[in-house]
Amino acid sequence: QRLDARLDALKSVVFQKQLGSLFDKTRRVMRLTGKIAEPLGCDTALAVRAAELCKCDLMTEMVGEFPSLQGIMGRYYARHDGEPDAVAEALDDYYRPRFAGDGLPDNAVAQALAIADRLDTLLGIFAIGQIPTGDKDPYALRRAALGVLRILIEKNLDLALRPLLKQAAAEFDAGIKAADAVEPVLGFILDRLHAWYRDKGIKADVLEAVLSLRPDNPLDIDQRIQAVNRFRALPEAESLAAANKRIGNILKKVEGALPETIDTAKLVEAREKALFDALDGLGADVRSLLQDNRYEEALARLAQLRDPVDRFFDEVMVMADDEALRNNRIALLGRLHGLFLQVADISRLQS
Repeated sequence: QRLDARLDALKSVVFQKQLGSLFDKTRRVMRLTGKIAEPLGCDTALAVRAAELCKCDLMTEMVGEFPSLQGIMGRYYARHDGEPDAVAEALDDYYRPRFAGDGLPDNAVAQALAIADRLDTLLGIFAIGQIPTGDKDPYALRRAALGVLRILIEKNLDLALRPLLKQAAAEFDAGIKAADAVEPVLGFILDRLHAWYRDKGIKADVLEAVLSLRPDNPLDIDQRIQAVNRFRALPEAESLAAANKRIGNILKKVEGALPETIDTAKLVEAREKALFDALDGLGADVRSLLQDNRYEEALARLAQLRDPVDRFFDEVMVMADDEALRNNRIALLGRLHGLFLQVADISRLQS
C-alpha cells in the first residue's frame, strides 16, 4: 500500500482532543509548510507533498510495532513509491533534532516542514492552555522550540517568527483561540535562548540587551548577540553603556513627545558641537552598516563616540533653564540613543 493511501487513516488517530486528528494536523502543516517554503527558496510543491505524507508512516504495521522507526520508514516507503528524493529525505529529516546535540535537517524541504510541524504543535497546545510547567512537558514543547531556533540560526534561515506564528494561528478552527497564543509562544521560544547562549559562554546581560528590543527573527537575534558580545569586550563599552543608561533615564523624564529636531544654531557649547559633529560624521556610515545587518562593524564605529559623549556629560548641562537649549540637547541625546538602539539596548550591559 502506498504512503498516500494511508492518509485517510489519520482521521481515526487523535492528535489532541481539542485540536483534532492527525489528519487535521497534517492539513494545517501542509498549508504552513507551503508558506515557509517560499521565502526559503525551495520548491513549494515538494514541501507541501512532504507535509502531506509526513505522518502516513505512523499508520504502517512496522512503525506500529517499532515506534522508533517513524520517519525512517516514511523515507523507505516514499522511495519505494517513487516520490522525489527531497520528499523522501524530508520524511525522516524533519524529525531532527530529536535530542540535544542531534544533527539538523539538511535540505530546505525538510527544514520548512520541520519548522511548520513544530510551530503548529506549539501554537495549538498553548492555545488550549496546556503550557509546560516545571518538569511537566508532555508534548515536548521545550524541545520543539529549541529545534526551531537551532534550525533557523544554525542553517542561516532569515525568517521572522511573529508573522509565521500568525500564519499558523490562521489555520486553526475558529473555536481555538490560536491568535491569542502568538505572543506567549514567541516569548516561550525566545526564552529557550537563555540556556542555549549560557552554554556558549555568553552572559545574560548581552542577551537582555538584544531581547529587550522585542525582536522576532532568531538569525538576526544571533547576529546582534554575537556583535554585542564582542562590543562588550571593547575598552569603550563600559563607559558607553553607562552613558546610554544615563541618556535613557533623561529621556524617560521628558514629558510629552521627545524633541527630535536638532537646531545647529542652538549648539552653543563646544562639547555639544563636538558630539553633534561626531554623530553627524558617523551617522550615515552606521545606518548603511545596519541596513546590511553588519552589527559588529556598526558598534565598532559607535564605540568611537566614547570621548565626545564623556566630555559632553562632563561639561554640558542637559536640563538647561533655557527651554530651547534643553530641547535641543535632548534631541541630540535622543539621536545618539536611537543609533545604539538599532542594534541593542547597551544600557543593560553590566560593568
